Amino acid sequence: MLEHMEAENAHDFERCIAMFAHPRYEIIATGEVWDGHSGVNALLQENKKGFPDFRFHPESFHHSAEAVIVEGRFTGTHSGNWRGLPPTGRKVDFRLIIVFQFEGEQMVCERTYFDIGTPLRQLGVARDPNSRVGKLATAFNHPVVVGRAMIRSVLNR
Repeated sequence: MLEHMEAENAHDFERCIAMFAHPRYEIIATGEVWDGHSGVNALLQENKKGFPDFRFHPESFHHSAEAVIVEGRFTGTHSGNWRGLPPTGRKVDFRLIIVFQFEGEQMVCERTYFDIGTPLRQLGVARDPNSRVGKLATAFNHPVVVGRAMIRSVLNR
């Protein structure tokens, strides 16, 4: 698992993928599953294209019978097209948890948990919904939902 993370940080994706008995990434924040060599390679290439300097910085490790849980940070500079978003030149630095699942000694899945809103705010394409600008953006972008919520709020008093 450590060699897998080192290979990913070095952008040596063939070595990274080779650490799996069967390569599989599950990105919980987006509901995506990248299965098999070509799927996992596509995800890693997409990340490298959007964030050529991306790195995962592990901070703590927790062990269970069937998994290793790693808390850390993802960092990078948005210098390339990523998921249809043109480069913003902005840096991201957000916390995440990765659950490396094992079947016996064999690594079979990397499941990643993070708040998708954090990197989107850092890239400038989302707003904090609790800020004044975020509240205005929510109201303008979703007038029916916000309007219904306001009506329910008044009726429930």
